[in-house]
Amino acid sequence: MITVHGMSMSGNCHKVRLALEQPGRPYRWVEVDAARGGARSPEFLALDPGGKVPLLLQLDDGRLPAESNAILCWLAGGTPLLPADSWQGAQALRWLFFEQYSHEPYIAVARFIRGWTPPGPPRRAGLPRLHERGRQALGLMECHLQDTDWFTGRACGVADIVPVRLHPLRGRRRLRPVRMAAHRRLAGARARHARLRADAANDPEAAARFAQNP
Repeated sequence: MITVHGMSMSGNCHKVRLALEQPGRPYRWVEVDAARGGARSPEFLALDPGGKVPLLLQLDDGRLPAESNAILCWLAGGTPLLPADSWQGAQALRWLFFEQYSHEPYIAVARFIRGWTPPGPPRRAGLPRLHERGRQALGLMECHLQDTDWFTGRACGVADIVPVRLHPLRGRRRLRPVRMAAHRRLAGARARHARLRADAANDPEAAARFAQNP
């Protein structure tokens, strides 16, 4: 069985959880409180000298895949989540790179600033620019979805899991019915673990901010 060392409140860790739950793959979750230095403990650094979550541990051979999108591709290999067609596979990678370079640096960072930093300057002064760049990224995604139900292929794949980790269903009126159904399934996984993310914070104040600014 696969063991996931992750932080439930982390979007990067949550998308790994979604990739495991979509096909019903069994796994064990080990909570690592990276915000409080859990990923820098001697025990964790013995597993991953880089000190980052998420980290997978496959007990039968001890391999340690790291980096969330690399983990997604590894989990999705040989399943419908990663297109077998080379062109569609390249398109999946395109959206994974897009998420890391044009989506997460703005949307995820803005979410972090709103949820886990004190009100007021200096970091919150940059929110308007982050929001602008985030809207540009979402605009490109919506433009792509005007002519297709999925980011790649004919069914839900890794490129569809990645943005769902940060975006709830509300406000997605332009998605087509088949895509809405998939997003409801993925959103259901989000809902099941919302309480876990709050509980894992071990900080009532941060959990309250998280609930107000998901």
